[in-house]
Amino acid sequence: MDNRDRLYDDAITTYGAALDRLAKGYESDPDLRQDLLQQVHVALWRSFAAYDGRCSLRTWVYRVAHNIAASHVLRSRRASSRWVSLDNLETEPGFRDGQADADRAHSLSKLLNLISGLKPQDRQTFLLYLEGETSESIAEITGLSTANVSTKLHRIRKLLIERFNQGVEHEPKSR
Repeated sequence: MDNRDRLYDDAITTYGAALDRLAKGYESDPDLRQDLLQQVHVALWRSFAAYDGRCSLRTWVYRVAHNIAASHVLRSRRASSRWVSLDNLETEPGFRDGQADADRAHSLSKLLNLISGLKPQDRQTFLLYLEGETSESIAEITGLSTANVSTKLHRIRKLLIERFNQGVEHEPKSR
């Protein structure tokens, strides 16, 4: 096993679940989400040929993953619509669940839709925040200053809360 394979295995063992959540945050369609996740894994493995250890493995993994996901979003916005087919309707969250489950699924779907409407850098910042990353580590991953990250997070949280409480389900205009 060469160094690239070892780094990839370490990264997937440690950050695999976070990469799954990242893909879910960027892509709501299950099939496209799998495609995105596969793209992230391939890009991550390829990227380890250039990994020189100047940043932590965590930082490297998140940078690569978020860059691939942001590119995916830009491509998708150019070419896709957001219609759900009748065949896929039954697999949507809350379709066969009880009212409480349906309400939770609707709230989660609404929140994910609002997050998906953020600009790629704002979405990256907020998804890292949801992963429990500190402002300092988000700054390291994104290349923003810590103060800028803190300000962005405050504004994004405020915007999402306002939009969620207003019942807005379309893409917010992030600041």
